[in-house]
Amino acid sequence: MAKLKISGKELRAIGYPEGPVISIAMNLMEKNYKYEKKENVMELLKKILSAPVEYENDAVLGLIAEQLIPKKEAEAGEAIELNATGIHFNVFGGEYIEEGAMHQMQLASRLPISVAGALMPDAHAGYGLPIGGVLATENAVIPYGVGVDIGCRMCLSVFPINPKELIQREHFFSRELNEATLFGSPGMFDDATDHEVMERKEFDELPLLKALQAKAWRQLGSSGSGNHFAEFGIIEVGEKDAILGIDAGTYIGLLTHSGSRALGANIANHYTKIAREKRRLAGEAANLAWLNLDEQEGMEYWMAMNLAGDYASACHHVIHAKIAKAIGEQPLTMVENHHNFAWKEMMIGPDGRMKELIVHRKGATPAGKDVLGIIPGSMTAPGFIVKGKGETASVSSASHGAGRKMSRSKALNSITQKELKEQLQRHGVKLLGGGLDEAPNAYKDIEVVMKSQSALVDVVGKFLPKIVRMDGTAPKKWQKSNSMDGE
Repeated sequence: MAKLKISGKELRAIGYPEGPVISIAMNLMEKNYKYEKKENVMELLKKILSAPVEYENDAVLGLIAEQLIPKKEAEAGEAIELNATGIHFNVFGGEYIEEGAMHQMQLASRLPISVAGALMPDAHAGYGLPIGGVLATENAVIPYGVGVDIGCRMCLSVFPINPKELIQREHFFSRELNEATLFGSPGMFDDATDHEVMERKEFDELPLLKALQAKAWRQLGSSGSGNHFAEFGIIEVGEKDAILGIDAGTYIGLLTHSGSRALGANIANHYTKIAREKRRLAGEAANLAWLNLDEQEGMEYWMAMNLAGDYASACHHVIHAKIAKAIGEQPLTMVENHHNFAWKEMMIGPDGRMKELIVHRKGATPAGKDVLGIIPGSMTAPGFIVKGKGETASVSSASHGAGRKMSRSKALNSITQKELKEQLQRHGVKLLGGGLDEAPNAYKDIEVVMKSQSALVDVVGKFLPKIVRMDGTAPKKWQKSNSMDGE
């Protein structure tokens, strides 16, 4: 089938004005509608031209629509001054945390809405709240305090299979990882998977979500890029824990790490823009703009954020169900947790009374009393199944991983393929995809990180990676200069 081709002359003939919209429309339609009939595409372009406002929230067509909508002067939002001094926040593993992350947490502590905070031992600089930052606020949510990848999470299935099979049937397990999910930013399936999350009423209630629904459906069960992965490994449980609920022994585990894909990114960027327009914070603090939960935009974001979190969970469950079916075993148990999210939790407020606060955990694992979670290391380092202690000093939180000690650009420039290959061989790990920017050397020592938070979690199991699948494409230029993890 011939690919779609549109000329500027044809666009002008149906009324498109001279300007950037011509090339934008040509490129977008030829890329995203390349196998559609030309007459159908031209008819769609006419509809956008006649009523661009109806398409402004569409993930693709909105880029054309915004060129056609008359620009209005934005109303100046409320100018916000940071407090001279910030709230106290505890730092765990401070000797291993870069200055940039400390500085960002100090800025967040000076917001007028901040009530409590903590910085985890894997922390590093991000956008707005640092990755590894925990912040409790009163009646307000910070979109960039949650992050771009809303609901980024871990999910572990424990299978009653002898770990020796990972060696004896390595080709089989590798094939199942390759077939169960897609990696990479644009990754979409030809055939969408059925799941109840895609029928949620929120898709009909918010125009932004409605415009994102079709792409979200095709990305359901995909895994993204960067530090996201799907891997088989050996689970070691030293003694039975009542909460984990499985006997001491060794098992095969399937561990996945990914988030809400384009759905979450669009929600984050849309509502961050609104928050920044409504509450103007100077300089570096601009990305800490918030939405009040009793205003329309805040209620919308909260609704959309929760949907994105449930969508991220569904992506993991689709992958795990596919693999469970392929290997012919049901998991003994499943452990999972978000680490880019905001929760309503009861805490003691600044007035000494118990009240409901909004707890942002951006690249941080919930660690309430007896709450299970997973803290991964790297493609060769162990991950840990943990049980929270409910420590108020950390706002009931722990790290979400080892944390980067090198930016992506530094890792790409200083680690060699030979070094990576030697590390993989030394640890008996087979890597499918993955790049030097995700090499083990780029990460902090997970054992040191775990010691720094021994007061926050108990370890109830260990996961040793053996077959690791990641995105194999080279990072984009905008990704190379920073870590992007947990964003």
